[in-house]
Amino acid sequence: MSFAVFILTSALTVSCLSADTDKGRRKVVHVLEDDTGAVIVQTAPGKVVTHRGGSITLPCRFHHEPENTDPARIRIKWTKVTDALQFEDVFVALGRQQRVFGSYRGRVFLEQAGPGDASVIIQNVTLEDYGRYECEVTNDMEDDTGFVNLDLEGVVFPYYPRDGRYKLNYHQAEDVCKQQDAILASHSQLHKAWLEGLDWCNAGWLEDGSVQYPISHPRDQCGRKDTPAGVRNYGYRHKEDERYDAFCFTSKLNGKVYFLKRFKKVNYAEAMKACIRDGSVVAKVGQLYAAWKFQLLDRCEAGWLEDGSIRYPIVNPRSRCGGSQPGVRHLGFPDKKFRLYGVYCFRENKDETAGGTGMTKSPADSLSRRKSSNSIPMNATRVI
Repeated sequence: MSFAVFILTSALTVSCLSADTDKGRRKVVHVLEDDTGAVIVQTAPGKVVTHRGGSITLPCRFHHEPENTDPARIRIKWTKVTDALQFEDVFVALGRQQRVFGSYRGRVFLEQAGPGDASVIIQNVTLEDYGRYECEVTNDMEDDTGFVNLDLEGVVFPYYPRDGRYKLNYHQAEDVCKQQDAILASHSQLHKAWLEGLDWCNAGWLEDGSVQYPISHPRDQCGRKDTPAGVRNYGYRHKEDERYDAFCFTSKLNGKVYFLKRFKKVNYAEAMKACIRDGSVVAKVGQLYAAWKFQLLDRCEAGWLEDGSIRYPIVNPRSRCGGSQPGVRHLGFPDKKFRLYGVYCFRENKDETAGGTGMTKSPADSLSRRKSSNSIPMNATRVI
């Protein structure tokens, strides 16, 4: 009995969740046989891309010989694999029995697009879902695996706390990113941000425990002017004893960041109360960066954020708005009681599936809804 698992990739730039619209848009990675007749697995390079709150299919198909093998004896298992080669159970199915683990409960379902389909759908994607996944299919004594990378559209930003730069060990860096509606960035996310122009002279922790920083414009105070541009790497550092800044990553918001219009400027405590009276909360740093990236929030007025810092987002650089490059300007951490500024608030979308209720629908429910409303699927995903 021979057995093979292979990952599918899309032949188009955009694919949607609908089983009807997906049909025929994928190309199969050919499974080859060596001289002995044993099956060699080929998985396609690339990744699937979505955003926080979206839905995504992790594609995986299998073929077994003989083809009349009892489906009830097929075991499908999905696992998330970290850079440290640690494994987190996501989903397992044996025949009609299925189990979903941890934070994936209520969000992960088999796609069930036909015989040999081991693909799963992840709904209401979170920042923590980013990473590499293993698809393992087992039939009695035979098993095989394939891998697929889940990437998120988002933005990387450097972060340091009120007490100054180079104050965070690895675990504290993880915590401050979470407090600002973000996670520690990966090397690939930081590298992509550097390709898009990120230039930051302070080293920061990444999610794999390494310390790096991106330089687009080499200069003497940032590792010498005659060195090439790139992402500088200090390597893996001691997670408890060494102190650096953090590079955080966040994605699309389920809500809106806005500058609260007021007749007078306020201190930090007054800013907190003003947002609450307006049905919102003071925005976090990650939320302001996400609004700048996805909402194209552009405001040349400094305002309080939840961590006590003063910042403002600029999409279209102009005179007297902090320089010639787009970005989120940072004016530091002023005295909370005596300094007066505006305030950026965040209001969550309460009526969206990806919002605060955490409610999700199975693929069958979603397909039924689409057929009845004859509408276009809301969550499109890009496959690279």
